[in-house]
Amino acid sequence: MSVDVKDQLAFYASPLGMVARRYVGRAIDRFWPDLSGRDVLGLGYAIPYLDTVGQRRRALAFMPAGLGVVRWPGEAGSRSTLVDPLMLPLPDGAFDRVLVVHALETVSDPAELLREVARVLAPGGRVLLVCPNRRGLWARLDTTPFGYGQPFSRSQLRNLMRGASLAPERWAETLYMPPLASRLLLRSASAWEALGNRLSLPFAGMHVVEAAQLLLRPEPVRVATRAVRHRPALVPATAAIRARAAPH
Repeated sequence: MSVDVKDQLAFYASPLGMVARRYVGRAIDRFWPDLSGRDVLGLGYAIPYLDTVGQRRRALAFMPAGLGVVRWPGEAGSRSTLVDPLMLPLPDGAFDRVLVVHALETVSDPAELLREVARVLAPGGRVLLVCPNRRGLWARLDTTPFGYGQPFSRSQLRNLMRGASLAPERWAETLYMPPLASRLLLRSASAWEALGNRLSLPFAGMHVVEAAQLLLRPEPVRVATRAVRHRPALVPATAAIRARAAPH
């Protein structure tokens, strides 16, 4: 079963989705408290969190073609569109910040997606990844959109990012409560979150990780050593004639 944009809309309109939006949004706000003058790209289904980030100069929402698209924001000019997440229709260095939510775990090639993200980051830009923790309950139950696709461990995310020339700098975990629409669990969500953060419990539902472009040190160009040059030996014409005339 795949998740489409209708499922995402229904989830974030539900009480459980509102809890997820609240705590994931708080983690995003801790990393990006001020986006004044920044150009921000949301990749995947990021619009619930694009609505909550601070003032920014420009924001676009790119949604994978298999997911579908909704109009965002609600005013006259829509800034959302369908894309192939592995071939973003953007020039190099187009955005200061890229927020990736509901994308890395469902795309066919996560490494290629991160390479595209790194390509469209401006110098000094940052990417924020929100994806399911493979050790958490949110990845094991399909009661939410986070239960579909491939979850990741910290080491897997670190290797993926480094392969895309991205350096992970700050990590957070969130959503410690089970992904069940129980009134008791929903009312105790803050207690679950406080306990999980205080004890650094390993079963958080989501990884939230900020990464920057990895500045590669240029390698010096090695001068190839030439092979021994063989000079042609000149044979006098008389010697060559005698060699041809000699009986065999």
